[in-house]
Amino acid sequence: MSRLRGPFLYDRFLFVTVKLLPGRTCLHEGDFARLANSLCRMRQKQGFLLTAWVFLPDHWHAIIHPPYPLTISTVFKAVKKSSTTGINVRRREGGGLWQERFFDRALRTVREYHEKVEYIHLNPVKAGLVQRPDDWKWSSARDYTGTVQEPEGEGSPIPVDRINLPADPRTRI
Repeated sequence: MSRLRGPFLYDRFLFVTVKLLPGRTCLHEGDFARLANSLCRMRQKQGFLLTAWVFLPDHWHAIIHPPYPLTISTVFKAVKKSSTTGINVRRREGGGLWQERFFDRALRTVREYHEKVEYIHLNPVKAGLVQRPDDWKWSSARDYTGTVQEPEGEGSPIPVDRINLPADPRTRI
């Protein structure tokens, strides 16, 4: 459930964190693939922008822009339901996977937007999973650094939506 109200639920860039339920087994490679598939399908179906993301074993982050009248709550209800079904089928388990609530924050300036992108991309480094952000496959970091060098036929698990932001970091978005 979102904590934001009214006009902040759509037509804004939102930094979002989704956590696993306590007691659920951490996510692994196959689970990340199911989550990526769900996020891609819901993005195509609902038309929201996804500009940065990272999946980690016990949570994930994204920057999403749901256009009016779509709300962040509608987006995440669909993504969480779809990914729970896919991951549970893969694991041969049942029950909830994600905490009911999620953390969301409306990004207000270009500076804040860039700070959250950096935070997202440094998460796997801080968690000790890799030494450099673009070494983590399950992140949009390589889309930002231009170092995507996948084998022929393989692309980023979830390509980001490219946006143009003003150069002045104080500009409100």
